[in-house]
Amino acid sequence: MTRTLRLLVTGGGTGGHTYPALTTLAALQRRRVPHDVLWVGTASGLEARITAEHGIPFQAITTGKLRRRPNLRELGTNLADLFRIPLGVAQAIAHAARYKPDVVLSTGGYVAVPIGVAARLLRRPLVMHEQTTVVGLANRILARMATRIALSHESSLEYLPASVRDRAVVTGNPVRPELLHGDRAAAYDQFGLTFEVPLIYVTGGAQGSKQINTLITEILPRLLPYAQIIHQCGPAWIDQMRAIALPPHLAERYHPVPYVGPELPDLFAAADVVISRSGAGTVSELTAIGKPSVLIPLIPSGGDEQRKNAGYLASAGAARALLEPGPSAELLLAELMPLLADPALRASMAEAAHKLGRVDAAEMLADVLLQSARPPQ
Repeated sequence: MTRTLRLLVTGGGTGGHTYPALTTLAALQRRRVPHDVLWVGTASGLEARITAEHGIPFQAITTGKLRRRPNLRELGTNLADLFRIPLGVAQAIAHAARYKPDVVLSTGGYVAVPIGVAARLLRRPLVMHEQTTVVGLANRILARMATRIALSHESSLEYLPASVRDRAVVTGNPVRPELLHGDRAAAYDQFGLTFEVPLIYVTGGAQGSKQINTLITEILPRLLPYAQIIHQCGPAWIDQMRAIALPPHLAERYHPVPYVGPELPDLFAAADVVISRSGAGTVSELTAIGKPSVLIPLIPSGGDEQRKNAGYLASAGAARALLEPGPSAELLLAELMPLLADPALRASMAEAAHKLGRVDAAEMLADVLLQSARPPQ
């Protein structure tokens, strides 16, 4: 670009849609590409808070949810959304027409549809990014309007309409670069860990997971003789997890924490095995850093994408996956024990995970944006 790039970003609702866009903006900054940004999202979505924290200009629009299988209980909400969706499109067109972007980046979520429509009507280049292995409903709609379609996984091509596959490029899913440079020793020092047994990092997301926390509680006495655990259980669960009665020699191996923040890169570097959900962001992080994992997908999730993400890693030998609803604690323990007993197995799974990872995803997506940008006429 020989002029300041005007970039309109949309996407959000969850971290899986928000952080890839934020990481791509950081890649543009590292390149010292002159750019202005306007982010359009929903006032209640995570993107509103994240943009405020990073000083990114933000405009909110109204949007409605496109339900795959609406039911009678949602009739009132569905009717209300019939009015919200066209209102959101009108607001999106107004924001895009005033801003006059050189290119639009959409990272998914239902808020992305109105902006995608606006980009099409205003003839602005639209780069659509899909994080999951299965192309979501919103992105299947946007794919027909997009100038370029950036995918995180090669296998996602089959979910696109045949007529648009020539616009697709596999970039990977951007992950925060600091996650790739953790300090193993720092994590061991912070938590007082031992080198006698492997380290398991357990996470159910920022708020924790009732299912994962319950499973871990059930197997702790049998697991701790063979492992030490850092368990990010969520603020609402921390008192309960700290109150678990364990023999003193095992209790010192269990470290529940309410939330993991800046220390996450160090924890990833130190962990021998990760137990987690299988959302798009988590899967991208595990493969970028090359960590063996036991995945417990959230079922159901939109389009059953978490189970498909977990199956994708498991089929490549990068993870063990508990794919049936309501897995038992015994099943989780049975998947974990061979990993704890066999360093060579963990190493082979780590290598398989690393082969699926794309550490340059943010740079590649930034390339696609710059190649697609076109000043308004």
